[in-house]
Amino acid sequence: MRFEELDLNDNILDALYDMRFETCTPIQEKCIPEILAGRDVLGVAQTGTGKTAAYLLPILSMIDDGGYPRDAINCVIMSPTRELAQQIDQAMQGFSYYLPDTSSIAIYGGNDGNRYDQELKSLRLGADVVIATPGRLISHISMGNADFSRVSFFVLDEADRMLDMGFSEDIMTIAKELPKDCQTVMFSATMPEKIEELAKTLLKNPVEVKIAVSKPAEKIHQSAYICYETQKLGIVKDLFRSGDLKRVIIFSGKKQKVKQINQALVRLGINSGEMHSDLEQAQRDEMMYRFKSGQLDVIVATDILSRGIDIDDIAIVINYDVPRDPEDYVHRIGRTARAERDGRAITFVAADDQRFFQQIERFLEKKIERASLPEGLGEAPEMRPRSGTKAKDRRRKDRNQQAHRHKPRRVEKEEKALPTHPEQPLPTSPKERRTPARSLPPKERRNRNNEDKNRKRKKHHPSSNTYHPSLPQRGESEGAKESGFKAVIKKPLRWLHSLGKKK
Repeated sequence: MRFEELDLNDNILDALYDMRFETCTPIQEKCIPEILAGRDVLGVAQTGTGKTAAYLLPILSMIDDGGYPRDAINCVIMSPTRELAQQIDQAMQGFSYYLPDTSSIAIYGGNDGNRYDQELKSLRLGADVVIATPGRLISHISMGNADFSRVSFFVLDEADRMLDMGFSEDIMTIAKELPKDCQTVMFSATMPEKIEELAKTLLKNPVEVKIAVSKPAEKIHQSAYICYETQKLGIVKDLFRSGDLKRVIIFSGKKQKVKQINQALVRLGINSGEMHSDLEQAQRDEMMYRFKSGQLDVIVATDILSRGIDIDDIAIVINYDVPRDPEDYVHRIGRTARAERDGRAITFVAADDQRFFQQIERFLEKKIERASLPEGLGEAPEMRPRSGTKAKDRRRKDRNQQAHRHKPRRVEKEEKALPTHPEQPLPTSPKERRTPARSLPPKERRNRNNEDKNRKRKKHHPSSNTYHPSLPQRGESEGAKESGFKAVIKKPLRWLHSLGKKK
């Protein structure tokens, strides 16, 4: 369908003609008529399908037609990142080229005092369209800088990304400031359960427009290296040694790893930069400007660059880590082969990432080409993807084996054979050779233990008549008495009295 067939304002159509936009994308064809009809819309489509124009064109057309206050905020567009907010603002300037009475302002953090004063002035005077990140807009609301009581349009762009970044409470806080009859439009690249719950809360009888996640462009040559984690940097060196050092984006899932990769590339003499959320806004703007202008050959980034960033001449996309979601893989490699150009997508697959890579291949319904490791990096690991449950069981088994390895082993003591003599009987002490008590049944074991205790008690008691080899007994020879030993007598007091009577 052509834009001319839609019920858009003539000024909007003139701007589209100058920008050489003639044919609608599927998401634009289905969403623009519904938004023009005043209905809430829930659009699900991946990045790069023209979602920005799908909501900006009808909203700008209706505002320009009139019927909306000129001294109030008419539209609020929420964006998860500053980069996407800037891109929406740039698209806004192009589409509203022939709309001199329509004003807009992009509000995001990390700016200086002059920029803040401009935001404050625009909010109080009533900009027609406010494009903002949730955190910055909440700051203005808490200070009473904005009046949203007359807002007519509320747009959530990349809603799934905002929820992933923890902005759900901020979104609900902003929504409470809006009138109940506000027309709400929500766009998301994926449709998890939390998006469905948010849609039920904010949207009123919405029209659902779902565009299936398309496969990567055919002009993208996809390949993968099955490697160890320590071999990844060596592969990057080999790629750049062969001359492929122009317009490269290296994606990693963690910002700390992005910093490490960039430092390693700088030490190799590669003209690279890094992009992640720890940078100040001025630093991020400077980094993007240097990369777009060609001052940087390589930029290492988190998924902050996988959505909403429109750079046409990216030659290579390298997935230093395999993304956990197949749709994230499509978003990443979709940065290349744009505007009818060719591109390459290279993925490094370590042992722990093999099952995620297998999910990507199932989603694409094709096997990605395997590339051989460069010479000198050693052998590659085998491709043996494990499921999540089996991997957990394997790790638990390894931990148990490691624990038993250091546990002291119990060694049973061997009973020493007592010396025997043919003329000497075996001793009757508790140490006699017999069945060990621990091998007896419980009742017999208790009896054996009681016998041993009684034997010990009689041995050491002074009134005992039992035989003790170290003490002479009554009736022994005089030699025994002269040796200084005293006989053990059962009743010593009576014996002493009897001696006195004899004397």
